[in-house]
Amino acid sequence: MKMIQGIVAGLAAGMFATSLFASPGAHGPNGEHLDDQATATVGGLARLPDGSVNVPKLAQRRMGVRTLMAKEGEYARTVAMNGRASIDPNAGGRVQAPFSGQIAPGPNGLPVAGQRVVKGQVLARLRPTGAAIERGNQAAQLAELRANRGLLAKRVERLASLEGVVPAKEIEAAQAELAATIGQERAVAASIGGSEAIIAPASGIIASASVLNGQIVESRDVLFEIVDPQRMVIEALSPDAGIARKISAASLLDVPDVELTLLGGGRTLRDGAVPIHFRARSAALDLAVGQPVTVLARLDTKIKGIALPAAALARNPANVTVVWIKSGAQRFIPLPVEATALDARTVIVTKGLSPDNRVVVIGTSLINQIR
Repeated sequence: MKMIQGIVAGLAAGMFATSLFASPGAHGPNGEHLDDQATATVGGLARLPDGSVNVPKLAQRRMGVRTLMAKEGEYARTVAMNGRASIDPNAGGRVQAPFSGQIAPGPNGLPVAGQRVVKGQVLARLRPTGAAIERGNQAAQLAELRANRGLLAKRVERLASLEGVVPAKEIEAAQAELAATIGQERAVAASIGGSEAIIAPASGIIASASVLNGQIVESRDVLFEIVDPQRMVIEALSPDAGIARKISAASLLDVPDVELTLLGGGRTLRDGAVPIHFRARSAALDLAVGQPVTVLARLDTKIKGIALPAAALARNPANVTVVWIKSGAQRFIPLPVEATALDARTVIVTKGLSPDNRVVVIGTSLINQIR
C-alpha cells in the first residue's frame, strides 16, 4: 500500500512539473522558448530565481487574472504632446474694468467662482473714482452746465413764444444747443455719481472672480473669467512645425471620453515649440483653465505592433517597462518591451513581444508585486 501511494505521489509531482513548465506558447521576441528556463519547482505563490513567478490557480482566481492572445497588426503612429486647457474664445470670455473705479454689487450680488451666469447678466457695478482735484473740476463743470441749461431753456421758451416773428432756424438752433447742454450735463453727472454695469459677455461658469464689494480696481484689471464647461480649447506644444498637417485624430491621454477637433497650428515658436490648438467637447468636461494635460495625436503614418490594454504594462524593480506572459498553468514570465500609447486605454507594443503569447491584461500589477 505504501508503495502504491509513493508511485501516485511521484506521478502527481511529475504532472505538476509538466503543467508548470511545459506550455508550448511562451516564447521570447526572437522565437526562443522560455518554458525550460525555470530553475526551481515550487507549489505556492512565489517568485522564482529566474525572475518568473508561480501563481497557483486559486490565487489567480482571487486576483482576477485574465490573459489575452497577442496578435500583431498595423496601427496609426501616435505622438504625445504637453498641453494646457484654456478658455474657448467663442464660448467664454474675460471681463475687464473699462476704467478705474470702485466695485459695487449688482442686482443679484457679486458672483463667485463656480457660479453659473447667462449672457447679458449684470455681474457688478463700477463707480468711477478720481483724485480730489479732478472731482472738484467735474463738480464745477456740472454746476456750469446746469446754469447754462437753465438759461438756454428760458431762451427756447422765449423764442417759441415769438414764433412767426423770429426765424424758425434761430428757434431750431436754440433747441439744439439746449439738447447738447442737457447731454453734457448727464454725462458729467454720471461720471461723478453714476455707475456702469459690468455685463457677462457669454453664458457659462465663473472660472475666476477677483473682486470684492468696495474694491478699487484699475482700468483693464481682470474682474471675472467665464468658461463653458462643455467647450474648451487645448493648446499643445510640439517641436515639429508641420505636425498639424499629419494629425488625423487626437485625444487626451489623462482625460478619457473627450472629443478633440484640430483647429490648426501656429507659425511662431514659443520656447522652441509651435502651439497646436484643439477644441475639446464633452458632456462632462472636468477641466480647469490652465490645467496641464497630455494630448495624444494620431498621425497619418502606420506602425506595426501588438495592441494591448494599457493595464497590461508594468514596471520592474529596475524601472523597465514589462509585460507578463503566461507559461503553463501557474507560471508567468516578465518580458521587457517598448510601447507607445494608441489612446487613453490602449498601447502598442513595438519591441520585445512576439505574437501568439498569452499576455496578462488584468491583474498585472498584482503579479508584478509578487516577491
